[in-house]
This record gives sequence, structure tokens and C-alpha cells, in this order.
Amino acid sequence: MKFSKLILPKSSTLLAIALLAASSAASAAGAHGGGHGESAIGKPGVAAKVNRTIQVEMANGMRFKPAEIRVKKGETIRFVLKNTDAVKHEFSLGTEQELLEHYEVMKKFPDMEHDEPNKISLAPGKRGEVIWHFTKTTAVDFACLHPGHFDAGMKGQVIVAAK
Repeated sequence: MKFSKLILPKSSTLLAIALLAASSAASAAGAHGGGHGESAIGKPGVAAKVNRTIQVEMANGMRFKPAEIRVKKGETIRFVLKNTDAVKHEFSLGTEQELLEHYEVMKKFPDMEHDEPNKISLAPGKRGEVIWHFTKTTAVDFACLHPGHFDAGMKGQVIVAAK
């Protein structure tokens, strides 16, 4: 498991460590049951096993385009993300609960940098990718968790259907 990097003033370091530890414990608890790094939303994908590439735009108006994506259980998807907006955005895959918990941390530490396989932050005009293997028939949420963006509606869903 990789941890987010925090860029904080020294006075916030202890609080950040406590929040990160609590967040990590909650994430680890949700990851049990599947093994091999699998969580409730699947597991990090391997580039050599990508089945499809899906383009996702982080767009003006605090929107993802498309906001609904359909995949099949067992597929490994390469999400190619492009930030076409004038502000920094994030693409974060997770359960609704995981996203809401992380959003609360992001509100306190908006300059947090991520190094998890299910998240990417992109500056205006930049591109990046997330490769994810969907192992369960479920709905997987995604959102931009920069303060205010989630509240403005910058979220979507990956619908994972049976093969």
C-alpha cells in the first residue's frame, strides 16, 4: 500500500500523521477479503493486461466527461485523463464512503499529493492515467476531491457488469 505525501507546515505534521493513520487503517480494513491488494472496488491493473482504454476529460464546470462509464467484471481499464479546465483536478476511484472520508482530509490539507494507484491529480492542460482491474460486479465511484469540486458535482460512476 502506498501513502499520500503531505506538504504541510510543521505545526500540522502531528495532526496529518494521525489523520493519515486513521485513513490508512480504514482503507486497510476495507481491503480485506480479496487478497493480493484487492479491495471493494478491485485492484491496481497491469499495463500489459489492459483490455480497453477509456478517455476521461476533467472539464470546465467541475465535470467529468463521461460521468458514467460501463465496464465488465474482469476487465483491466486504462483511464487516460486530460484536464482541460483552468484549475487542478483529481481523479479518485473508490467506494462512496472512501471518497467522502478522503474528501474530509483534502478539505484540511488541500495541497496533499497522491501516490496511490487509484488516484491522480493533474494540473491544467496535463494528461495522466490510472490502470485499474475491476474484479467485482458493482458500481465504483470516482470524484475530484479538491475542496469544493466534489460539492460542485465533480463525480461519476463506473458500472461494472457481469461478463
